[in-house]
Amino acid sequence: MATKVAVPADPELQSEIAEWIEAFDEVIVAEGADQGATLMEALRKRATEAGIQTPGELVTEYRNTIPKHEEVPYPGDRELERKVESLLRWNAMAMVHGQNKKDAGIGGHIATYSSLATLLEVGFNHFFRAQYPGSGTQGQKQPGDFIYFQGHASPGVYARAYLEGRFDEDRLLHFRHELRGKAGLSSYPHPWLMPDFWRFPTVSMGIGPLNAIYQARFMRYLENRALIEKTPRKVWAFVGDGETDEVDTLGAITMASREKLDNLIFVINCNLQRLDGPVRGNMRVIDELEGVFRGANWNVIKVVWGSDWDRLFERDHTGLLLRRMEECVDGDFQAFKAKGGAYLRREFFGKYPELLELVADYTDEQLAALHRGGHDPAKIFNAYKRAVEHAGGPTVILAKTVKGYGFAGTQARNASHQEKKLTDEALAAFVKQFDLPLSDEQARNAKPWKPAENAPEIAYLHARRQALGGYLPARTVAPLAFEAPPLPFFAEWTAGSKGREVSTTMGFVSILRALMKDPKIGRLIVPIVPDEGRTFGLESAVRQVGIYASEGQKYKPHDSDVMLYYREERDGQILEEGITEAGSMASFTAAGTAYANYNLPAIPFYMYYSMFGFQRVGDMIWAFADSRGKGFLMGGTAGRTTMLGEGLQHQDGHSHLLASTVPTCRSYDPAYVYELAVILEDGIRRMYAEGEDCFYYLTMYNEDYAMPPMPEETREGIVRGLYRFRPAPAPTADKMAADKTPAKKGRPGPVAQLFGSGPILNEALRGQAQQPPQC
Repeated sequence: MATKVAVPADPELQSEIAEWIEAFDEVIVAEGADQGATLMEALRKRATEAGIQTPGELVTEYRNTIPKHEEVPYPGDRELERKVESLLRWNAMAMVHGQNKKDAGIGGHIATYSSLATLLEVGFNHFFRAQYPGSGTQGQKQPGDFIYFQGHASPGVYARAYLEGRFDEDRLLHFRHELRGKAGLSSYPHPWLMPDFWRFPTVSMGIGPLNAIYQARFMRYLENRALIEKTPRKVWAFVGDGETDEVDTLGAITMASREKLDNLIFVINCNLQRLDGPVRGNMRVIDELEGVFRGANWNVIKVVWGSDWDRLFERDHTGLLLRRMEECVDGDFQAFKAKGGAYLRREFFGKYPELLELVADYTDEQLAALHRGGHDPAKIFNAYKRAVEHAGGPTVILAKTVKGYGFAGTQARNASHQEKKLTDEALAAFVKQFDLPLSDEQARNAKPWKPAENAPEIAYLHARRQALGGYLPARTVAPLAFEAPPLPFFAEWTAGSKGREVSTTMGFVSILRALMKDPKIGRLIVPIVPDEGRTFGLESAVRQVGIYASEGQKYKPHDSDVMLYYREERDGQILEEGITEAGSMASFTAAGTAYANYNLPAIPFYMYYSMFGFQRVGDMIWAFADSRGKGFLMGGTAGRTTMLGEGLQHQDGHSHLLASTVPTCRSYDPAYVYELAVILEDGIRRMYAEGEDCFYYLTMYNEDYAMPPMPEETREGIVRGLYRFRPAPAPTADKMAADKTPAKKGRPGPVAQLFGSGPILNEALRGQAQQPPQC
């Protein structure tokens, strides 16, 4: 938290400070806020030069960042939007409630969406664009904003699709019932289960925020390389405050500010609760997150208090109301919302007589109804507007909400996250709370409901989405013209090394360089490496296409006098990610789904230590598969011998077992470069020319040995994983007699004696000659 400066007791000094403040106010009035900021920066610099340490400002006062006098009027029809939001709340709740009544234990979440509804609705009505107009001679529309939804809030997104007519009632009634022949709804955002609807798989594991950051960077990468048109599109990530405990959520935020990703907006739903209790019961999570994001150089906008608190702030001329707020921790704020207006009067306002007087004309019901900022459309609209207009870096909006907002008897309580069903009394209270046009019988039945298509609120809902380019979320895969390189393209590598000893890793790098030179698909290749480019021999590729750097190379590299110097370019092709397997996997995900998200068949090759692959980022790989991602994972320094000197933890004897658990992953362990070439040709054709939703995992080795030429008629066998490398020698009479002898206990049988017993299938029938080192 910020250091508080004590008010001096000396009256003379107090008077001097008042004069300074008055002078500063005059500067702001006359010259504006920017001039005031410049003056403050000059004073801080002068204080530092004089050896004076000034308090940091990573955490500001516990109030809204945007003061009331800077707000712009809300542009929408507040009453119609309120009616739509109330219907969405009802249908989201009814969906989960109804499923749990007829199928106990089916699960689902209602408290998360109840806290998030207004944050989403302001976006859907005024900010989330489905498309942007194109420019140039073609004038084609460009894909719109990308939204990473808070996974537990999926019922609310389904409820909106129902009001829009995109889902019928039967589909809502099959929430979490994904039965064959029935159009069910997946528990969480899932592009494989709902390929026309969800773009990004998310829940509360930090995967969504991390992927959102690298998606925003990949968007800039494509723009800077002139592969897509520049548009004002944004990447929105809705994140739970409890989700920020996941290291993946906050682990890459400095990359976003370093890359100046002003196309990225985080909205953190600070409902102060996770599954078991308060996120930060003994402090304020908004303060913590503000300090973290300000320290990482993000633009931070706090939306703490609703408009009905403005009147109280205006009444309070002593600053005592803000002081009382800053005395409380999140455990207190949770209780204030859980226990009602009388409790709030006694425990919050009652500490100071002046505050009791401040609310003397308020009833307990009015106190209980005081809104938090995340439930106030006007406050949210102004925060979103400022976020989309901010230039030069990413923005995070910290919105304070109530978990289980509107659920009588359960809101803001520790158990609200687990709430699946409501009592008849709670359902009746819900209808009254949100002024729903439902009868008592309809309330008790708790079924999805919507008004007629020509009702004003439904017409308004459609009009707002039409103004923003269409309906979201939506995933559309347009047909792409793609010509895959045929097998003759790889003739150099299928011909063998002619006695020269090379590794499969070097063979791959050579193929990669050739692919990047190809006039048809070269620019679509996206090489990704986590700070191991030299290990994989990528120096020549760095010289060829450069490393992507959004600001280019602002320094003269120390090795600029050699041919293979370290070259960074604004339109560089290689994504050199640094020491981050998770971040590299996020880039791989952005590139591997570009065919759907950008109508661009980007072909990513992610090179990394195979040992540090699947086991380090298993969740990210599953999410990549869920996203219907395409591309090549290249596991380098594989096997049991390559990294022997680094210790057992660097040796890979199991990554293919892990890869085999992912249904859409085709896993190979090629021993020869010609096998590698055939598999790459097959993969590019299958994924991009034929449209198959799969990805490939290939291991590479650093051992050098002579690479034989590709035997005839083996292409199909290589792809299948089993082929005859060469005919076996004709058996002699002695050999035939020996084969009839029963095997002794502990002795391998004839097949194992001839072919070995390696674990990978396509090692089995390669014969005895020209064998690579046993892996």
